[in-house]
Amino acid sequence: MGITVAASRLGVSAFNSASPVELRPDWSQDNATAVINAVYRQVLGNDYILESERLTYAESLLRNGSISVREFVRAVAKSELYKEKFFYNNFHTRVIELNYKHLLGRAPYDESEVVLHLDLYENEGYDADVDAFIDSDEYQENFGENIVPYYRYETQLGHKAVSFPRFFQLYRGYANSDRSQVAGKNSRLAVELAQNGASAVKGVSGSSGGWAYTPSRLGNTPNKALGGSVPYGNASKLFRIEITALRNPGYPSVRRSNKAIIVAKEQLNNTLAQISRSGGKVASITPASL
Repeated sequence: MGITVAASRLGVSAFNSASPVELRPDWSQDNATAVINAVYRQVLGNDYILESERLTYAESLLRNGSISVREFVRAVAKSELYKEKFFYNNFHTRVIELNYKHLLGRAPYDESEVVLHLDLYENEGYDADVDAFIDSDEYQENFGENIVPYYRYETQLGHKAVSFPRFFQLYRGYANSDRSQVAGKNSRLAVELAQNGASAVKGVSGSSGGWAYTPSRLGNTPNKALGGSVPYGNASKLFRIEITALRNPGYPSVRRSNKAIIVAKEQLNNTLAQISRSGGKVASITPASL
């Protein structure tokens, strides 16, 4: 599953060369335990699960051979445990993004895939929508009956290349869970899917390259330059600078933040030098529209 020499910076090195987890034909109880734990990790987005939350009845059916791994995945995805973690409290576009990630191991390719599952949910309900993922040809071709779904972040033959950068909008690191991301309950891909746009690969939190720029949830941009000295319209040319990994003042110096500022052309060089001294990284420089 190798994708790049920079796999460690993308946070995928922990499973980059790992084999898929499979319930083998001659499976043992240890093999069954590994499969069950892998399903919880994948389908629940690496979220912590209490012993009291485990689906003991579904686990016992898998252990005695009454159901396949695919049916155990279906049971977890339809469970109240999954719904409480991801369904009830999220916007539905976010739920669909997570279903693609958890059940098919990838990000949505385009808006039509999201619309398809919105229609299924509206007309047939949540369980039918989950069935559409798990009963799909794509699921069967990649995971079959006894392989635990896994992340398919590579660009594969016949698949759209845009899936690769979009995946890293949803995946934020091997130690990260889908309920602990800074963007919260909001959809990660709704805007660019609607615009049929592509996204930059965002390095995961805690990677050596710092955080990639993530805009404010409100989508607002400050109306003054660094230091508050240049308001809109008070200079010959203005630029919007997106900054990431900017260290906050104080001790200990561990927190980093993203911000966007408006800077006059005359102050651009000085501002870039100040950002560099602060440990920040410039994600983009674009003309600011008035």
